[in-house]
Amino acid sequence: MDKTDNPIDHKPLLLGKIQYWEPFFDPEENMLKLPFHSPGYHTTLTAVEFPLVHPTYPSLLYALALLDSGLLEYAERAFDTIDKVISLQDQNAAHHTYGIWPWFYEEPLAKMSPPDWNWADFCGKQLVQIEVRHGYKLPKELRERIRQAVFCACDAIIKREVGPNYTNIALMGAFVTLIAGETYKRRDFADYGLRRLEKLHAFTNQLGTFHEFNSPTYSVIAITELSKMYTMTASAQAKAVAEDLLDGAWRMVAEHFHPATKQWSGPHSRSYSTLLTDMAKSFLQIATDGRVAFAFEKEQPYDAEWFGSGIRCPHKFLSYFTQSEDRHLHQLYSRNEQTGQQKWATTYMTPSFAIGVSSEEIMWNQTRPLLVYFDNGGEAAYLKLRVLHDGYDYCSAVLNSRVEGSQLLLGIRFLTDGGDTHPSLDRIKGSIAASDFRVRIELGGCLDHVDAEVNGERAQAIIGGCKVALRTLFAAFGAGTGACGDKRSDSWKWELTRSNGMICFDLILHDDEDRRIDFEAMGKAAVLFSLVIGEAESEVAVVSSEDAVEASFESKRNGVPNNDPIKLSIALKPAASPVS
Repeated sequence: MDKTDNPIDHKPLLLGKIQYWEPFFDPEENMLKLPFHSPGYHTTLTAVEFPLVHPTYPSLLYALALLDSGLLEYAERAFDTIDKVISLQDQNAAHHTYGIWPWFYEEPLAKMSPPDWNWADFCGKQLVQIEVRHGYKLPKELRERIRQAVFCACDAIIKREVGPNYTNIALMGAFVTLIAGETYKRRDFADYGLRRLEKLHAFTNQLGTFHEFNSPTYSVIAITELSKMYTMTASAQAKAVAEDLLDGAWRMVAEHFHPATKQWSGPHSRSYSTLLTDMAKSFLQIATDGRVAFAFEKEQPYDAEWFGSGIRCPHKFLSYFTQSEDRHLHQLYSRNEQTGQQKWATTYMTPSFAIGVSSEEIMWNQTRPLLVYFDNGGEAAYLKLRVLHDGYDYCSAVLNSRVEGSQLLLGIRFLTDGGDTHPSLDRIKGSIAASDFRVRIELGGCLDHVDAEVNGERAQAIIGGCKVALRTLFAAFGAGTGACGDKRSDSWKWELTRSNGMICFDLILHDDEDRRIDFEAMGKAAVLFSLVIGEAESEVAVVSSEDAVEASFESKRNGVPNNDPIKLSIALKPAASPVS
């Protein structure tokens, strides 16, 4: 595989991570004892009852790191930690939780809500790496316990049979079963792992990208798991498939990197932070062997998962991380075979800003369907779209867009059966109770010297010398309905707020009182607006009917008008989501 020439030495970074963990090791339980953290599901524990917990997967990661350090004084601690965590696995084949671990020592599998079957993959991959890299130094009895635990994890992974659309777990499960099969001479495991990897490869090739398209979080995980696979497998076929998937993953990352802001351009199908986290920055700096370098307030963070994985960006993609240029990317990233629905991602990048927008996407707090980065005097500022229900991102709002260069038409419509805060865990069943409901254009990051103002249906900002122009074209939400310029649309004005280090343009749809908003009964609920960055606004025509509203502007390819205008039409009446 094409590599860079001067790899970064991971050992000092690993030793720094071990020193970071040192105060958290609990010798009484032989596990790490860390502050409680949870995404809000699977566990019934709370930070109030359990401010500190003993987690299983991080403890195994710690044990592997201790062994990877090569320091003899850490060996016994690693052995004790491995032994303790293995004791928490369900190894009774008659149980439905066979082969998996609880998240925490404090919460047995029977008390979880529900147990997380991913832990067969997460914990299993640590144990199989311990055997491959350090099996020769393990006590005989412990080595046998690891073998048995890995076999149980493989059984659970095979029984569960995760599909290729769950990329990171599909990869982890393939890694555990493939490497376990090769290591322990279990042909059934190895064959399964290879088939699973090939299935993911075929699925990804058919779509043209990973299911978690352009995700700063999940792309890093996918690259790490594929790099491990490529580095550790003895199978030439598995190595070839992993290399091809890695090539596609690194191309996606490199093409979306914006050198001026050192940000990962959108749109992001899944993201947990609008600006790159220090851990993501560290990953890119290590993988590019320092070609892209970041300043960290404290020590450079490090994930022990990266040690021994072989993560390195192929040389052919390195120039993307340093070369400022215009780029225009247009990628299909989702296709529903039942409905024919397609979602496209467009990225338009210049040396001073990078626009990322989805053709259609829900407004979940983990999606970034409209995201713009600006070079603001050498620091990154951002613009993103949100729809807020009592201050939290609302999943049953859907963005539709059309874009040409830096001119965008953006429409918000509403579902009657989507999620509220999560796409599937809290479906709304037609209506919601709300005291505040608004569309927000949020500006964040470095906002030094940023000017912003609103004027009725228009709003604008100057970021790093770049003009951002926003205009409401149509709004309908209950009683107040109209196209801008119509006297009925007087209430649809942008409001400017500054708080928590952010500048926000808010289009308030409801803030009078706590009441029930019935989307099924609402005849019209939609917002249509334009966003233009860094250039003069085109004249936009708006036509509305009882069922839909359409906006259009004249297309100018290479500065020359043509007869194919850019159009966006959105339905006015809220409707059920397509069959998934």
